[in-house]
Amino acid sequence: MSVVSNDKQYIASTYARSPLSVSEGNGSHLTDFDGKEYIDLSAGIAVNTFGVADAEWVKAVSEQAQKLQHISNLYYTKPQTDLAKLLCEKTGLCKVFFSNSGAEANECAIKTARKYSFDKYGEGRYTIITLKNSFHGRTITTLSATGQDTYHTIFNPFTEGFVYAEANNIDDLKQKIEENNCCAFMFEAIQGEGGVNVLCDEYLKEAAKICEEKDILLIADEVQTGNGRTGKYFGYMHSGITPDIVSTAKGLAGGLPMGATLFGEKTKDVLVPGTHGSTFGGNPVCAAGAVSIVSRIDDALLCEVTRKGELVKELLKDAKGVESVSGRGLMLGIKTTRPAKDIVVEALEKGVVVLTAKDKVRLLPPLNIADEQLIKAINIIKDICGKE
Repeated sequence: MSVVSNDKQYIASTYARSPLSVSEGNGSHLTDFDGKEYIDLSAGIAVNTFGVADAEWVKAVSEQAQKLQHISNLYYTKPQTDLAKLLCEKTGLCKVFFSNSGAEANECAIKTARKYSFDKYGEGRYTIITLKNSFHGRTITTLSATGQDTYHTIFNPFTEGFVYAEANNIDDLKQKIEENNCCAFMFEAIQGEGGVNVLCDEYLKEAAKICEEKDILLIADEVQTGNGRTGKYFGYMHSGITPDIVSTAKGLAGGLPMGATLFGEKTKDVLVPGTHGSTFGGNPVCAAGAVSIVSRIDDALLCEVTRKGELVKELLKDAKGVESVSGRGLMLGIKTTRPAKDIVVEALEKGVVVLTAKDKVRLLPPLNIADEQLIKAINIIKDICGKE
């Protein structure tokens, strides 16, 4: 109770917290201060890639913390360069900028796109098209990029230069491009906060083709869909396209704050000294943790993520109270006949931690969750969904 009371007294009231105070965990298991255990299907909102207290991650972080915790980006550090090399090798992209969060990674992507266009075409060509129901962060500019009206209140004035197209509607995208002086198109392969909505592969292929023809940069926001979450290293890879800029965060460092913006051939040299920076970005401890995560996201793991996602869909197929299941890999949304928030509350009472996304129950378990735990948790959710 002291944790809850101190939170209410001393921490800003920005979160509608659930009645769970976690004391520790191991893998996909969480334990509260009363000793009650839970199966975690949230992974800290897709952050704890290999669950809580993953031994290899703990070792990497601990060893680096004993050597050098911070030195600033005025100097070189090995964990940062090792991580950048890994990311470029896994994606075929060319260079990386490190930050501390997904919002910062997206801010960097936006700045880069606008500078690319300014350098090449001059002033005025700065509009970025995003999609309705997208979510790109909580800074003023990334809120402006977010295609949801509910976020475009209170904090006026918002950053100008964003227009919102209908997802999976290529004609609407073409129209928005014709009507605006665009420098970039930014998308999430699966809209997480927007309701676990999957963008069609053909839509993204056609969008990429149009952007290439018009020299409009293609930006993939892989903050939630990246780092193996969907069964590919990045979600855009399902569509066989190559973005000019990719942003990522969440699961990148396995629980430590880290964002990254990756640049392709067109954009690799856009940012130069003085145009962007970060005090903590690429911090050696965070980078060491990320190296331990990224180096283990291989084809075998990705196949397992895909298999487990299909397992969940099969378990929920034709289940009472389940209308549909959307998503890919271990980023899934369950449309239920009962309110999703009620399902989340009852699941927590029965020892399963899940999330919501709009009107869906959202599942984002650790990528290495054991079948036994996953099946047990899904069966509990299934029973709850089937209640009258």
